[in-house]
Amino acid sequence: VGTQDPGIMGTGVPASEQTRCAKGDPQVDCPEDAGDTEAGQVTDFESPEDKRPQSEPGYSNPEDSGQLMASYEGKAKGYQVPPFGWRICLAHEFAEKRKPFNANNVSLSNLIKHLGMGLRYLQWWYRKTQVEKKTPFIDLINCVPLRQIYGCPLGGIGGGTITRGWRGQFCRWQLNPGMYQHRTVIADQFTVCLRREGKTVYQQVLSVERPSVLRSWNWGLCGYFAFYHALYPRAWTVYQLPGQNVTLTCRQITPILPHDYQDSSLPVGVFVWDVENEGDEALDVSIMFSMRNGLGGGDDAIGGLWNEPFCLERDGETVQGLLLHHPALPNPYTMAVAARLTADTTVTHITAFDPDSTGQQVWQDLLQDGQLDSPAGRSTPSQKGAGIAGAVCVTGKLPPRGQCRLEFSLAWDMPRIMFGAKGQVYYRRYTRFFGRDGNAAPALSHYALCQYVDWEEKISAWQSPVLDDRSLPAWYKSALFNELYFLADGGTVWLEVPEDSLPEELVESMCQLRPILREYGRFGYLEGQEYRMYNTYDVHFYASFALVMLWPKLELSLQYDMAVATLREDLTRRQYLMSGVMAPVKRRNVIPHDIGDPDDEPWLRVNAYVVHDTADWKDLNLKFVLQVYRDYYLTGDQGFLRDMWPVCLAVMESEMKFDKDQDGLIENGGYADQTYDGWVTTGPSAYCGGLWLAAVAVMVQMAILCGAHDVQDKFSSILRRGQEAYERLLWNGRYYNYDCSPQPQSCSIMSDQCAGQWFLRASGLGEGDTEVFPTRHVVCALQTIFEFNVRAFAGGAMGAVNGMQPHGVPDRSSVQSDEVWVGVVYGLAATMIQEGLTWEGFQTAEGCYRTVWERLGLAFQTPEAYCQQRVFRSLAYMRPLSIWAMQLALQQQQQKKASRPVAAHGTELSTGPKLGPKEAMANPK
Repeated sequence: VGTQDPGIMGTGVPASEQTRCAKGDPQVDCPEDAGDTEAGQVTDFESPEDKRPQSEPGYSNPEDSGQLMASYEGKAKGYQVPPFGWRICLAHEFAEKRKPFNANNVSLSNLIKHLGMGLRYLQWWYRKTQVEKKTPFIDLINCVPLRQIYGCPLGGIGGGTITRGWRGQFCRWQLNPGMYQHRTVIADQFTVCLRREGKTVYQQVLSVERPSVLRSWNWGLCGYFAFYHALYPRAWTVYQLPGQNVTLTCRQITPILPHDYQDSSLPVGVFVWDVENEGDEALDVSIMFSMRNGLGGGDDAIGGLWNEPFCLERDGETVQGLLLHHPALPNPYTMAVAARLTADTTVTHITAFDPDSTGQQVWQDLLQDGQLDSPAGRSTPSQKGAGIAGAVCVTGKLPPRGQCRLEFSLAWDMPRIMFGAKGQVYYRRYTRFFGRDGNAAPALSHYALCQYVDWEEKISAWQSPVLDDRSLPAWYKSALFNELYFLADGGTVWLEVPEDSLPEELVESMCQLRPILREYGRFGYLEGQEYRMYNTYDVHFYASFALVMLWPKLELSLQYDMAVATLREDLTRRQYLMSGVMAPVKRRNVIPHDIGDPDDEPWLRVNAYVVHDTADWKDLNLKFVLQVYRDYYLTGDQGFLRDMWPVCLAVMESEMKFDKDQDGLIENGGYADQTYDGWVTTGPSAYCGGLWLAAVAVMVQMAILCGAHDVQDKFSSILRRGQEAYERLLWNGRYYNYDCSPQPQSCSIMSDQCAGQWFLRASGLGEGDTEVFPTRHVVCALQTIFEFNVRAFAGGAMGAVNGMQPHGVPDRSSVQSDEVWVGVVYGLAATMIQEGLTWEGFQTAEGCYRTVWERLGLAFQTPEAYCQQRVFRSLAYMRPLSIWAMQLALQQQQQKKASRPVAAHGTELSTGPKLGPKEAMANPK
């Protein structure tokens, strides 16, 4: 952000066109067939005045004016720090301090509507926390507070994550699967020591903190001479040491490698320190990495924690460090702090010190000679209530005007896990390669320190085509890769599948069920760090683009798990909080809302969500059908399509009952029966009706591929009738009405009204012979959304509001209609790109990125939602991974221009079979 080239901010639209679009006040005009619909004409539809100043960044002026680096006073640019990414000075303070959404933010009218829900929730919350002693899957009483501190997480996919903040603190931990601890551990630090001619001349903890413990250490680094730069899965921190003519660049690396199903699972991170001497005197430089055993919370208080040094030599490479054993049940683990020993470096350690003391012994030990004492043997186990920490130090020689490199790793080995109910034992994916015995930390450390160069080459090969594309704006390059943090840091688990967990009858009917799950494991990620449900399917619909484009086998694995859960039932009755109705947990032949709560027993007990009975939701079944075809289209996997076909038939049969008048179009039930679970929908609606027609169209295509001619005819007939009803009932000449209720908000402009078309186009359908929604209507609706939901909302600088009334005022009829949902906005931007509105798409998405990452300080915790003022909701959420749909749309756009088969060489991902879907099905070879 601090180093963007103004010339790279464009989106490929000629400058003259950008000026015209920016300065004009275009009317949304769809003159063709504007009349003759039951939806009714919007006669008071005013084009909002464009009050946005032409000099506002990212609009008519291409220059970036992010203020995140405004405080930086240093001259250092760091060692090989890339030009693109999210960059922030360590002294930066965010001016805006928002609060989590709570009952105080609900209008009186909405409060009255949800009074029953509120009382039932309080009763449920009390029983859950005080009687069952469990953590609520959504805790509306104790929201995670705003902390504008987070940076790139460490750790691959599914082995747990540790987030290191942009100021260097280790501050967010997910070691127990799916359960987060937001705690900054003060002892977890890097410290630098510089020596000239045998004397220590500078020793500093590389932290701006001034804590009340370890007070003998030299805290309070001057943040004005340091900056952080994130381009996930790597991050750089640059420290210009005042008065020393020395610059430190710490590069953080995690093995997040697309299409890699081994190293991407490893619970490791690497820190490479490149030290540059700009002076004329030789120096000895030491970096000390200190780490507490545990987090200093209740899990540590029982005592029995202990540390020991280790040295592992293999294949001519030596790694030394400390093992921090944390035997607390039910998920014991060992942390390894390690360093690479080379001919030019010395590695020393201190096995144990008290992290809650003044720390004088450790500080003086380092100060004396730039090394640590390296006692032999293990430490004594910690006493009850006492803490224990250790440290590893690497020392190297820094010649005049020269450079040296010091390499550390952090690894953790928690091979065997149990979820909250402590019923089923699982083994993490990485144990396939490093064993299940709990002694893999040294080997993980050695492997990471020897392989990180190869990892970086693969990361560069993957990212470079995007980063080098001068037609893409700089903010997008940052957003595309940095939003991927959630695939690893979404409470993610990647597990080996127990043989007895697969029902035999389904193994026989789904040929690839066992091979996929046995070979690639079981994948789960949370709806959000605060909304603790695995694989929430209505939200995964948006986020799944990242998974299918980068780790397609994990997407297929997730789909098989969802298919298995669909065909099962749990008739245990429970009360649902919104309606108060008693109904079963899970009915057969409907898609579950989620696969379970990590504090319970996911996969065995699905549908942790108790707000609504989602068996009557209108979108879940449709989203399964759409994702199945999209996944087939992008992977070319015919076996997967054949396995999913019977499940698609079953869920569409379940969906048929929602078309009560048999006009080919389903009706919503007069409550919030879809992913917008606080926004009531009545009768035929733009969102669910559009998803329905798209799913019906996809069923026609799948029936052709599977040779099911009767099914093809059936759904073709439904599609024809449904298209006519959809256009007649909902199209008003400018856009599709929100729904068909008698309420005024039925005419609201919904930003997500084209979701069905979005998926059709992503799947190679939705135009020409497979057109479902008239293209001119889709384009006109998108232009209307851009003018009203985007430009008439918050000056056009905050993305698209979910609902906008046709006279240019946000729809406040529900608690969600006046929110901005970041993941929905990215999907909307992708739809705009698909339909040729590329400039509008980038403008729309840019508002969300700049709001979240630059204004609100919510980096690496992108929320589900924010309002125009005051609040955000549900930090660190799954849906914004939908930004990868923008990338798919761009690639498909480029491939159309090139008139060649769908293939994305630039990101090493296949966005379609070399044959078309029909030809691929007919020619399995």
